[in-house]
Amino acid sequence: MSEAPERTQRKTQQRSLRTKQKLLDAALEAFSENGFKGTSTRDIAARAGVHHPLITYHFSNKDRLWRSAIKYVFQDFVEEIRRAQEQHAGDCPKGRFAAMIRIYVQYAARNPALHKIVLQESSYQSDRLDWLSENFLNPLAEAASRYISELQDKGVTPPGNPLIIYNMIRVSSGTLIALALELKSTSNLDLNDPQVLEELADLIIRFFLPGDIEEN
Repeated sequence: MSEAPERTQRKTQQRSLRTKQKLLDAALEAFSENGFKGTSTRDIAARAGVHHPLITYHFSNKDRLWRSAIKYVFQDFVEEIRRAQEQHAGDCPKGRFAAMIRIYVQYAARNPALHKIVLQESSYQSDRLDWLSENFLNPLAEAASRYISELQDKGVTPPGNPLIIYNMIRVSSGTLIALALELKSTSNLDLNDPQVLEELADLIIRFFLPGDIEEN
């Protein structure tokens, strides 16, 4: 007799998870296009195809929805990087970093909202930018700059401030892809074309990892 209520509860939980997923996807799209101030929760609900009160039910308010959406996309990105690190653990240091650059380019192409939202938030100082930097941008920058410093010691990466080099790589990949529509219009570059993305990754690797590790 208890199976029917349990099935009903599971269906309710699954429906709730699907609704939250729809809202997170819609929020990322809306915030990346219009910024936080220019986005309304009614617009997000409409994009998700759900009733507006469900935003309050699942996320309380727009700010919490924004933070939940940021956590969602960055945690997914970090997990992809972790899997790639495991997959390339046996590569040489240059090979591992080259693989990370390729993953970065590919992920940015599949999830342009990630860098568009960063660009939106970087236009003025706010508590959201501080939170975004403290929880996600700074840890990524610190980890990448340490690895770049190690590659500099091995003669792979050119000399210079590792943090500047990391951000140059970031702008050359994710931020460039965030400008895909403009580049399509002004330069006829289709950053949705896998061959163009592959060439972009190759060029970034060639420019920022020009040296080779000498075998002892």
